Amino acid sequence: MPQSGMASPAVKTYLPWLVATALFMEQLDATIVNTAIPSIAASLLVTPLSLKSVASTYILSLAVFIPISGWIADRFGTRRVFATAIAIFTLASALCGLSLNSEMMVGARLLQGVGGAMMMPVGRLTIIRTFPKSELLGAMNFVIIPALIGPLLGPTVGGLIVHWMSWREIFFVNVPVGIIALFLVWRYMPDYKGGEKRPLDVIGFILYASGTAILSWLLEVFGEHTLDPVTGFLMLGLSVALLAAYAWHASERAHPLLRLSLFRIRTFRISVLGGFITRLGVGGLPFLLPLLYQVGMGFPPWLSGLLMMPAALAAMGMKFLSARILGKLGYRQVLVVNTVLIGVTISLFSTVNDATPIWVIVLIGLTQASSTRCSSPA
Repeated sequence: MPQSGMASPAVKTYLPWLVATALFMEQLDATIVNTAIPSIAASLLVTPLSLKSVASTYILSLAVFIPISGWIADRFGTRRVFATAIAIFTLASALCGLSLNSEMMVGARLLQGVGGAMMMPVGRLTIIRTFPKSELLGAMNFVIIPALIGPLLGPTVGGLIVHWMSWREIFFVNVPVGIIALFLVWRYMPDYKGGEKRPLDVIGFILYASGTAILSWLLEVFGEHTLDPVTGFLMLGLSVALLAAYAWHASERAHPLLRLSLFRIRTFRISVLGGFITRLGVGGLPFLLPLLYQVGMGFPPWLSGLLMMPAALAAMGMKFLSARILGKLGYRQVLVVNTVLIGVTISLFSTVNDATPIWVIVLIGLTQASSTRCSSPA
């Protein structure tokens, strides 16, 4: 088994490219489908809003399976797990493109999320174990930048693909990339295993996954008004009870699935809770804005995608300026001002209509993306 920091020069050269490509593919798919939602809905004979589960199922699958990815990598080895994750992701992408109805697509997106959940943490774990501390920062920065660009470019790329081809090519494009990635895994991926064999917290995983899945499903059907209030409150109570049971269970375990004791650290607690609240608003924009532009304003997919591009460019530009701004003004002041700006700019999208000039829409998007990206490092 290769030792940390003892990898060959070829591995150190190609491994960051391999992990960056996999993370880019995984992050791109989180948003690339958003611009294509109206076209997919028309093809599958459903309403665009009913396809929100196509986007949310993928994210839910990531959230449920990421916590066990580290244990699986330690148990079976990074090379085998990473290769399996890419194979699952590639197969699921092909199934998404072949979907005949919304149910088949939701199932394929769920499987795609399982593969994505294994790629992201296992890839980063391999980078950490391959590079010595003196080289680790450069390698991680190289890997992270494509992963940040993926979700920003997703809506734009999706809109252009739908305009020139069909929505199915959005998913088929992953197939050749996945095959190339599998070849690179076979050639250049080190195979690390954990020295200490930790037991898998099976009970914790069941409690956490069940509570999270039920809560996500409730939020999914809430806006459709298809659930009577009594059933809704009972399901909400069950979800809260399962998550509370996990919290109690985790406090009694030596190796819990998620170590909730980290919330005792003030900076960690503020970062996670503050980021969670902010993301409740920001996270919906890549799904809602393409619907606004295409369904509400009648724009074609390519124009809808291009309207997302200035925000992506602003976010990438702020990646290089945010450290300087934080160093000059401080974390607290930047977070307070940016949080207010994010709320204001999101609210301004409610005023956008057919009479709104394109440059005003672009300006709102630029301001919102700049504020969000500047807050992210803090």
